[in-house]
Amino acid sequence: MTPELRPAASLDPAALAALFTAAYAGYVIPIEITEAQLRFMVDTFDIRLADSRVASIEGEDVGLANLAVRGEDAWIGGVGVLPSHRRSGIAEALMHALQDVARGLGVHRIWLEVIEQNDGAFRLYEKLGYEITRWVDVWSLPKDEGAERTAREVAVGFARARIRDLRTAQEPWQRADATLDHLEQLRGLETDGGTAVFSVTGENVAVWQIAGDTPDELLETLRAQGAVNALNVPEDDPASAAFRRLGARLVVRQREMVLDLA
Repeated sequence: MTPELRPAASLDPAALAALFTAAYAGYVIPIEITEAQLRFMVDTFDIRLADSRVASIEGEDVGLANLAVRGEDAWIGGVGVLPSHRRSGIAEALMHALQDVARGLGVHRIWLEVIEQNDGAFRLYEKLGYEITRWVDVWSLPKDEGAERTAREVAVGFARARIRDLRTAQEPWQRADATLDHLEQLRGLETDGGTAVFSVTGENVAVWQIAGDTPDELLETLRAQGAVNALNVPEDDPASAAFRRLGARLVVRQREMVLDLA
């Protein structure tokens, strides 16, 4: 049965968050999206709910796909279908809809990530023409109050400027400069050879950007403040090697993929 598709903005945030959670039931990593988390994602990652889509079958909402747009680039911020309606073409219909919307907006490239174990989604994206650009890793480093604090804190504006000079590859969407522009309470850290931008919530430290050839010192200093988490660090980035050396847990590996619409 062909699904009916409509803008995600037709649902209030609470209902959309509930659908997001239900559509990711049984996923490789447990995902539960609250209304507050949904609002954060929309605001921080430039998700456009008017251009995102919800799928319904006979009046029941059964899936969703989120589209974020920044100039000539777009990002798929989650595609999910209720377990009872999977493998019925709904995800493909949602993806085609987002691609049509993106073309209409003048987008040239659509980016996404797909978890290593999610073979079904990977095969769909390959079928649609997406190509792997690189592998990215999600890391978690436990807190160590005894870790040496050899890095020094600096103004976040200075740290961001230095990272722009030091970086050797494009940042993933969730850690791009445009994402950081939306964030408050960011802090900067540096050594002679490297710089990081991070935030602290309770005993959790989020590394938003990190660059340079001394990531070990930066991460050691950060783990003295709390558990350190970093999203989608390219596997060949020095920071991934540093996380590994320090005994961090590799939470998940993802394929970063892109579709060229130009």
